[in-house]
Amino acid sequence: MRDSKLILTMGAALLLAGCGTTTPVALDAQMGQSVEMARAMQTLNPQASLDTRPVEMIDGKSADAVVDRYHKGFEQPTAVNIFNIGVGGGGTTLGATGGGSQ
Repeated sequence: MRDSKLILTMGAALLLAGCGTTTPVALDAQMGQSVEMARAMQTLNPQASLDTRPVEMIDGKSADAVVDRYHKGFEQPTAVNIFNIGVGGGGTTLGATGGGSQ
């Protein structure tokens, strides 16, 4: 009876130990800062969405063709040529087959 209570207590302690947090609070406070910093460094003009002037670098016909080509790229994925070397089983090695010089 005493052994079963001890085992039950130890089991409960192990289960409750899984609920404890091991993540430091300082790590959680900095979560996502590196992504935000990388995004800010890669943005040329953060206020670009506020600029209402028309784009003058490309004419409408060319821009329409670019957008159509972009949308057609999602209709059917392009075929990918996969070439695997030494992946998976099925091959034999010299040591496993008994080959090689003696």
